[in-house]
Amino acid sequence: MSSPRPKSIEDFLQSLPTEERHVTQHLRNIVYDCIPHCNEKLSYNVPYFSVHKPICFIWPGAVLWDKKRMYDGVRFGFTKGHLLNNESTYFDQGKRKFVIYRDFKNPSEVDVDLLKMYLFNAVEVDEQFGR
Repeated sequence: MSSPRPKSIEDFLQSLPTEERHVTQHLRNIVYDCIPHCNEKLSYNVPYFSVHKPICFIWPGAVLWDKKRMYDGVRFGFTKGHLLNNESTYFDQGKRKFVIYRDFKNPSEVDVDLLKMYLFNAVEVDEQFGR
């Protein structure tokens, strides 16, 4: 995505390639199912979701990092993933200290029930920051 910074979530979604837009919308729907009271804002040109602190983000591969495409598909990540129960290792930590993530190329790759479990766990962690 080499165009100017999107001014809204709608502009952001419209700027994505079709398949990445479908995956992104699917992931956004899951987030809103689990955290209907969350705030969504563009940060680093991608949607971040928060209640007290940033909880998770959706980073389509079309949104470049340092003018480079870092991966194919759409990355879903948890900003405080190191604090989540990741025994199933559904999410990868790579060489990151805090963030855990997983890349999806189409909506059918998403294990919705497992992702919801992680989201509920992330909300519990976020609540600790709100106290």
